[in-house]
Amino acid sequence: MNFDELDRLIRAYDGLRVLEAQDDLFYLYDPAADLPPERQQPFATIVTGDHYEKVSRLDEPGAWRLNIGLTKATYTSLFGPGPTERDAEWVLDSGHDYAQRDQLMPHPFYASQYWVCIVSPTELDPLKPLLTEAYDFAARKYDRHQARQTK
Repeated sequence: MNFDELDRLIRAYDGLRVLEAQDDLFYLYDPAADLPPERQQPFATIVTGDHYEKVSRLDEPGAWRLNIGLTKATYTSLFGPGPTERDAEWVLDSGHDYAQRDQLMPHPFYASQYWVCIVSPTELDPLKPLLTEAYDFAARKYDRHQARQTK
């Protein structure tokens, strides 16, 4: 699997809006394209370089990282409670090597919010259910927000 295949898979979800910055992609569920900025939380991102941090070594050739926001239940079933201890660079201590390729692991900065990541994944099939869960979770949050707005 490569970056383009993954991007095509994610873009196939309905109601999607994709934001781009510094060659990174941010996938939001926003079917009416009307989310206010404070509600524009992606459910998945693809980061292509060390624009925000260097712990994943995304400056190495062929390196990029998929990030996925999961439900608490799924995250904890995979990794247990989210880490809370941070080092001097603000990286969460999860016991993982955040630069390891093709290994699903807690996100180096957002694991405490139940995000996972994988650097340069090779297989798409294990990621599909996680992406679908993240998408469905984002859709539920959007629908709840819309319902509150119409009351």
